[in-house]
Amino acid sequence: MLLRALLDVTDDFERTLGAELTVNPTDLHAMEHLIMSGPLSPSELSRRLGVTSAATTTVIDRLTALGHVRREPHPSDRRGVRVVVTEESRARAMGRIMPMIWGVDSVLDDFDDHEREAIARYLERVVELYRTHAQPSD
Repeated sequence: MLLRALLDVTDDFERTLGAELTVNPTDLHAMEHLIMSGPLSPSELSRRLGVTSAATTTVIDRLTALGHVRREPHPSDRRGVRVVVTEESRARAMGRIMPMIWGVDSVLDDFDDHEREAIARYLERVVELYRTHAQPSD
């Protein structure tokens, strides 16, 4: 039940962050990829989001209109473009995310090395289980 509560509160956090940035869940997901990975081509962003290239163009257009991203020429492909998060939006998102991350990290200070190892093993197994069940069934 606690794992379910963690997943629910994670969803709540993402909804709140999306509302603060005035973006929908798909746009927030796109921003997460761009913040974590750096500039991406529209086709790579489309692949990561699991949506069509037309849908990705719409996402990029919305994020551009809000000032969250910009398109820039690809440095090694003169015909290509990359999508880049603006520094203002990165700072705004990270200003909300980092205190939460630091708080979660500080919780581990309450545990000794043995307990932290047990927590890490548990989370690794849960992540692997989720990955296994996230695969499409045949």
